[in-house]
Amino acid sequence: MREHDQKNDSPVTVQCYAGYKGEQEPKRFSLAERWLEVEEILKKWREPAAEFFRVRASDGRIYVLRRGVEATPNNWSIEPIG
Repeated sequence: MREHDQKNDSPVTVQCYAGYKGEQEPKRFSLAERWLEVEEILKKWREPAAEFFRVRASDGRIYVLRRGVEATPNNWSIEPIG
């Protein structure tokens, strides 16, 4: 069973922490023309075509950020879950 259903994904702009391996973890993202800070990464996992981050944002809500890992690795989408 998949942990994430992609059918509700919306495009999003994400800024990441750039560590020694390049862009690794999301630090903030835009949603409805405003920026939200990632306060905590609750969980992260990979599937064959994407990497996922369940995060708590500065608005107090929880989101799943998805980054494609194939042809367009900076292709992000988002799903609010709480």
